[in-house]
Parts: sequence; structure tokens; C-alpha cells
Amino acid sequence: MLHYMKEKQNIGALFDRIAGKYDFLNHLLSFNIDKRWRRKAVSTLMSNLSKGQSDVFSSVKALDVAIGTADLAVELARRLGKSGTAFSITGIDLSSEMMHIGEEKVRRKHLQESISFMKASALEMPFDADIFDIVTCSYGVRNFSDLNKGLMEMQRVLKRGGQLVILEFSYPKNRLIAGVYDLYFTHILPSVGHLFSKDRTAYTYLNRSVKNFVWGEAMCEKLTSAGFSDVKYIPLTFGISTIYTATKA
Repeated sequence: MLHYMKEKQNIGALFDRIAGKYDFLNHLLSFNIDKRWRRKAVSTLMSNLSKGQSDVFSSVKALDVAIGTADLAVELARRLGKSGTAFSITGIDLSSEMMHIGEEKVRRKHLQESISFMKASALEMPFDADIFDIVTCSYGVRNFSDLNKGLMEMQRVLKRGGQLVILEFSYPKNRLIAGVYDLYFTHILPSVGHLFSKDRTAYTYLNRSVKNFVWGEAMCEKLTSAGFSDVKYIPLTFGISTIYTATKA
């Protein structure tokens, strides 16, 4: 456990090492389902924004925590742009290499005027309170060395009525599916990850980070304790991944 916590404290360096193969392995190891999960997360967010909050759509200021290679930010930009909403998205991460790849992706899609990157910790965000309409995080919260502090920071920077959406790995409740999933995560995923990235440590960490994380109702309790209201969760693909939504009251 001590080694596992040390890995979390050096999470930026860990992701720097695998950044070049991260997108490829993400899509390969999830059989491309991860793309659908992100679209669902953004679709859920857009639906929540539209419920009695038409004023939000005149202009949206969003924060993507642990932006990485910017897949979620790009999808959010696509949907906001399609809605005709003026928007800006700021992404923070501890991995410079992941963000470099994200910046290239954003430039290719001509979104560099709308999506910006900043190296910063989710536990000590360099932002004033109450400034973002939206905070998102895709597969990043389980890497926080202090989950409660990270969630409280997200709550702090959100405006009143602002929307939080978190997409994160979880565990299926069905024992048979959970057994197969565990076998895949414990043996197959680290081996394939090592084959392509030449870094077995990073992909054994992924396995441990999911196994040791909270999900479902337990994660909702964490969000409520951090000061969020209207907390809900949506399991995806037998519970392999979960969307969490919440509001700053």
C-alpha cells in the first residue's frame, strides 16, 4: 500500500512515461468503448445543463481536471459548439507529456482558441472560488492522492448551480462479470500495456488504482461530504465504468 501511495504522489511522471501510447492503448484495451463512455458523460452533462438553466447557455466556462490527452475536453467542445454556446475550457494536469499530445490534438481540430492547458494539481487549483459553470474529470479522480481534498477543490471552483461530471472506472456488481473483469485487469491488461508501452509498472498501477478506489454509492457519499447536492450515478457497460453527476447548491 505504501508503494501504491508513492505512485499516486508521482502520478505525473508515471503518465509522462506512457503518454505516447496512451490513446492507442486506451482504445485498444477498452475495445473502443471508452469513446462511447465519454460521449455519454458529455451528453448527460448537456442534459443537466438544459434543465431550467437556459441562462448558462449564453456563455460557459468549463474546467477539465486531469485533462490528459484532452479526449473529454474535445468532446465537450464539440457539443457546446454544436449548441451555439460561447465557451472556454481550461484543462489542468500534472503530466506535461500527456498535455503536449492533447495540445496537438486540439490544434488539429482547430480548437486551440477554446481549449487551454495548464500544469497544476487538482488538490491545489490555481483558481479563485466560484468561477466555473462546469467541472469535468475523466478517469482522473482515482489518481488523487487525497480524494476528499480533490473533490472539495472541484466544489470550491464551481459557481453556485454549477455542474460536476466525473467519469471513472468501477467494478461490476454481477459476480460472474466482476470475475472476468478482474481477470482481465489483473493479467491481460498489464501484459498488453507492457508489450506496447514497455512500462509494466504503469499498467499494474492501473489495476491497483481501480481495485482500491470507491465507486457507486460510496463515491456518491464522498461527493455529498464534499458539499455537492443532487448527486447521482449512472453505471455503464455492466458497471465497468460509471458517470457521477452533482451540483453545487
